[in-house]
Amino acid sequence: MSPNESRRDVGILFIGDIIGALGRRATRRLLPQLKKKYAPDLIIANAENSAHGYGITEKIYRELLEMGVNALTMGNHVWDKKELARDIENYTMLARPANYPPGTPGNEYIIVEAAGVKVGILNLLGRTFMQCLDCPFQAAERLLPEIKKETPIVIADMHAEATSEKCAMGFFLDGKATAVIGTHTHVMTADERILPKGTAYISDAGMVGARDSIIGMDREQILKRFLTQMPEKFEPTEAGQAVFNAVLIKVDPQTGRAKEIKKIIELVETGETA
Repeated sequence: MSPNESRRDVGILFIGDIIGALGRRATRRLLPQLKKKYAPDLIIANAENSAHGYGITEKIYRELLEMGVNALTMGNHVWDKKELARDIENYTMLARPANYPPGTPGNEYIIVEAAGVKVGILNLLGRTFMQCLDCPFQAAERLLPEIKKETPIVIADMHAEATSEKCAMGFFLDGKATAVIGTHTHVMTADERILPKGTAYISDAGMVGARDSIIGMDREQILKRFLTQMPEKFEPTEAGQAVFNAVLIKVDPQTGRAKEIKKIIELVETGETA
């Protein structure tokens, strides 16, 4: 029996972009309840904003794993904390965007085993309205055969600005990946579905961050930027009620096809007043 010949569906919980300390507190507070309610076999989170909105540190990486997240994906803020670039080989449960040029350090993908089931995790960075990198479509096409040698279950985090680019990746990988989950815009979309060939899709999984913010960031700073067009440093809102966004995907472990995708939207009291 191969590792993925399980007798039941595999449950994968994917958490939207975790924003700063408030997002981490909300995740820590809510995860035990979600694990009890949904019993996921694997928990993945996008962590590119987990260090005060910009990148990740080793301390926060270990904090997220300790609270029960099994694997992390990144995005356009991947290199904002210089220590990650220096020590990324130590971050074994973290996938950086796979479409950086050859020779870039870090994992193009990771394979995680949970409950006897292997799951491949691929992180891709969009190019529309964003930094121009290598083609994410070609990167996915290149890496999927490698991942499929070990497991039919592949979760692709498509970290992109344009909904059209995310949707295009969904159809490009339909029947090839188990799920294509959009991240980066921090606002959960209402288009979750199973595509015609069995791939779960959502344009954006949302965020874990302050509810009364603008995509997790201080609203006054962002409003000032829009009103004046003057440079303004954006910082995450670190107090008040948090919104927790995630999707739960049910997977046939033998075929790697998704059977269900469900949105999870929760409000979390973090104990910090705004």
